Amino acid sequence: MSAPSPAALRARTAVYAAFVLNGAFMSAWVSRIPSVRDTLGLSNSGMSVLLLAFSLGSVVAMPIAGAVVLRLGRARTVLGGAVTVALGLLLVSVAVDGLGSVVPAAVGLVVAGAGVASWDVAMNVEGSAVERRLDRAIMSRFHAAWSLGTVTSAGLAVLLLALGVPTWAHLCAVAVLAVAGTVLATRSFLGEPAPEAGAGESAGISLGQAWREPRTLLIGLLVLCVAFVEGTANDWLALGVVDGHGAAHSVGVAGYTVFVVAMTCGRLLGPQLLDRFGRVPALRLSAAVAAAGVGVFVLAPNVAVAMAGALLWGLGAALGFPTGMSAAGDEEASAAVRVSVVSSVGYTAFLAGPPLLGLLADRTGVVHAVTAAAVASVVALFVASAAKPHADGVALGAGRREAEGKLSS
Repeated sequence: MSAPSPAALRARTAVYAAFVLNGAFMSAWVSRIPSVRDTLGLSNSGMSVLLLAFSLGSVVAMPIAGAVVLRLGRARTVLGGAVTVALGLLLVSVAVDGLGSVVPAAVGLVVAGAGVASWDVAMNVEGSAVERRLDRAIMSRFHAAWSLGTVTSAGLAVLLLALGVPTWAHLCAVAVLAVAGTVLATRSFLGEPAPEAGAGESAGISLGQAWREPRTLLIGLLVLCVAFVEGTANDWLALGVVDGHGAAHSVGVAGYTVFVVAMTCGRLLGPQLLDRFGRVPALRLSAAVAAAGVGVFVLAPNVAVAMAGALLWGLGAALGFPTGMSAAGDEEASAAVRVSVVSSVGYTAFLAGPPLLGLLADRTGVVHAVTAAAVASVVALFVASAAKPHADGVALGAGRREAEGKLSS
């Protein structure tokens, strides 16, 4: 196999930067939610309604993001998404600290949510293209970079809060950094694919066609399931440790930390697993480990065993989402619309999951409610075969090509 080109290596670094910046923005906003609630004088329920504005912007933008990428290109869409996020954050800052008004803050969150959605789709499409240039399945490492961005930004937020830095200054600084960073990063993105006239499938498909493809929709279902598994831990694992295992709040946070660290490590080590066994077997193994981890967490006789379950849960949740994005982007000409569809289906888990689990938790208790994540893992195990490389696409790496042929049927 020939050595990667300098352009592909530069693009890899650029995609890492795009993921880190996206994660840093999300973490900065989340760190300021309590401050925004107190400044606006909102109840918890009132704040939850305000937060829906961000989700609304993402839900509206996600399905059309693929078409935007096709029209503007990956680099311009990432940069446009960052600018949109910055404008949204500036409006939120003015609304909260300047006007003390909920309505313009909600408008700002809608704008920011739309920017994040388009940015997310475009950087995943670029990541998929970089994978093909490098002939290496490294999408999980890009998503690990997102996690590292969130952790770094959260640590910085703790410092800024301790120093008394106001919300507007923090969010405005993040907005400037997001735009400046993406301007630099997108300069090293790969060139856009040049469709060949009369090339049929290689010329790409429309967004409507992508929504009717059984394989694309099954990959979307796979991503929805693994997103539900991850989102359940994000929202309920700490509470499960506290309510279900009688631990202190600090121990509950420690349990969530175990999950996050395990998931990040799993994403960093994911390429070795994918290269050795292939995409479908790796996904099935991951789903089985996640289901086992949730089971151990729920049935644990003590906190120590519950922590072991959280570790397995995190390792099992690591590869599903990024590998689903890789599968959606197997063909470069159609990657944008397929990633858009898969993202739209998958992200509904992050939106619908928390309230559904909340209702279930009211009836069964938190620790038993998270059993739903094990069910989702089992479903992911059965639909993992949809991620087999597309007949007209490219399997990455010699080991993966051999493994897919032997093990994914």
